[in-house]
Amino acid sequence: MTINKMTSLKCLSTELITSENFRPFGQVIFSTADGKFYDDKDAQLSLNLGNPRFYIMRLHYQGIKFHQITRHSQCTQCLGALEGKDWFLAVAPPTEDKQPKIESIKAFHIPGNCFIKLAVGTWHAGPYFNHEIVDFYNLELQDTNIVDHFSHNFRESHNLEFELLTMINR
Repeated sequence: MTINKMTSLKCLSTELITSENFRPFGQVIFSTADGKFYDDKDAQLSLNLGNPRFYIMRLHYQGIKFHQITRHSQCTQCLGALEGKDWFLAVAPPTEDKQPKIESIKAFHIPGNCFIKLAVGTWHAGPYFNHEIVDFYNLELQDTNIVDHFSHNFRESHNLEFELLTMINR
């Protein structure tokens, strides 16, 4: 006899991203004047373990629920939306464990006038958005999604899904 367990839904309120509230997960990069010298406000990249890959990925709307979260332990990753579109990302601090602590997962609303740099090992789910299509630029290593893609499935381990509460669906 198979027992079918109900999947629980945990709602995560999104907060508007700032440099301060995103610091445990990486950096938020805003525009600066041309000619500014390099400093700690620029993306602090770690791409030395392979060939960097910078590309534009097109994503179609797929809702704002997730049950899987991923990390990359060999490089930083930068993401930003083109055309000024806002978007959402769930994150948890880097860990050596095979999964993040559920209570450490935070969700952010990211405006289209900045990009984010995920610290090495930061758990992340998304990007999510309320648009039909969004093009994102993505900077990682050329083989990140082949050799450095570690995921955890909360539906399998905890019968749990997450839903992002955005200003549109609150």
